[in-house]
Amino acid sequence: MVHGYKGVKFQNWARTYGCCPEMYYQPTSVEELREVLALARQQNKRVKVVGGGHSPSDIACTDGFMIHMGKMNRVLKVDTEKKQVTVEAGILLADLHPQLDKHGLALSNLGAVSDVTAGGVIGSGTHNTGIKHGILATQVVALTLLTADGTVLQCSEASNADVFQAVRVHLGCLGVILTVTLQCVPQFHLQETSFPSTLREVLDNLDSHLKKSEYFRFLWFPHSENVSVIYQDHTNKPPSSAASWFWDYAIGFYLLEFLLWISTFLPGLVGWINRFFFWLLFTGKRESCNLSHQIFTYECRFKQHVQDWAIPREKTKEALLELKAMLEAHPKVVAHYPVEVRFARGDNILLSPCFQRDSCYVNIIMYRPYGKDVPRLDYWLAYETIMKKVGGRPHWAKAHNCTRKDFEKMYPAFPKFCAIREKLDPTGMFLNAYLEKVFY
Repeated sequence: MVHGYKGVKFQNWARTYGCCPEMYYQPTSVEELREVLALARQQNKRVKVVGGGHSPSDIACTDGFMIHMGKMNRVLKVDTEKKQVTVEAGILLADLHPQLDKHGLALSNLGAVSDVTAGGVIGSGTHNTGIKHGILATQVVALTLLTADGTVLQCSEASNADVFQAVRVHLGCLGVILTVTLQCVPQFHLQETSFPSTLREVLDNLDSHLKKSEYFRFLWFPHSENVSVIYQDHTNKPPSSAASWFWDYAIGFYLLEFLLWISTFLPGLVGWINRFFFWLLFTGKRESCNLSHQIFTYECRFKQHVQDWAIPREKTKEALLELKAMLEAHPKVVAHYPVEVRFARGDNILLSPCFQRDSCYVNIIMYRPYGKDVPRLDYWLAYETIMKKVGGRPHWAKAHNCTRKDFEKMYPAFPKFCAIREKLDPTGMFLNAYLEKVFY
């Protein structure tokens, strides 16, 4: 018998959304999972599977049954010949890295946060940067899915290929991911180099930056021309770090948080803060080297609101210059630094924001100093308007105001995904408020 808990409150990492599920389960096996789904069918309850809880939206919230996969977190198989690893969906990537290290393997690309589960990180279309690299879900070569009626489907290019095309970005609405097989690469080290530039220079020479560095991204500091360019590339150099507690924490976190809090009373300060911190922390060249997963992941210190849309790569310059012009024309609209700009290769996953096109992700942010919300609606709406105009698609895990009408326009394969969802979950067991806006 699987044991459920009442009165558990779920909150996402950024504390922007929370919910009180009726029952909270931590199954340890497929049998126990089947029991939970059988109960849900009997009592006509909805079910939501939650991973690391890092999504900044309400995609993981429910008032029905919540399933936390943390106890299904084993590495099941390492195939050193094919360089593939099969894991249970509840494993945190942070726990997978040392296991891969032991076998001399690594994932070719990772997001900034590793306190996320294998099943969750693919479900929301998590990405990093590198125009030769797809979103993280493109590293999945096979997975197993438990559907609403208790059936287990083996999915890959070779079996249940249509479901496989959908389930790699599943939004939590197709069933419960049980296992994931990931294509790895031999373990590698990365050198990260960051140096200052200007928005105009980077946008005028975008193609050459993309050619120069395998994992290229840049940070733009709104209310200025300032940009920090970040290159990450394979290296044989020994590990070295440019980190320092004083600059990274005392200045880059504690002082910044205090000044951003002051700016909630004096919004005009934000432009000055952005320019001051660029001068303080980003005008020098910095270098560090380490194992790939140590360089890819970094600590998100601030609680924050974020939006992150993928636009066609060729629209990068147009979109950013328009965002800059909007801020110049409306001095009352404030934007915290940075606007983070990353790139990803196109793929054929039905609801991937990079479906059939190489993409640029434009991530905007508003911090919550000491948990205080900063007015952001004007910035949010202006940004969304620009993103829609250039054919953007929002990151599934992050806040957005889109509905089914928008997604039908954005995603050529949207009807195909809906048909698969309705076949696998005819009663809508895996829906919640967030997903109703997507599908109805």
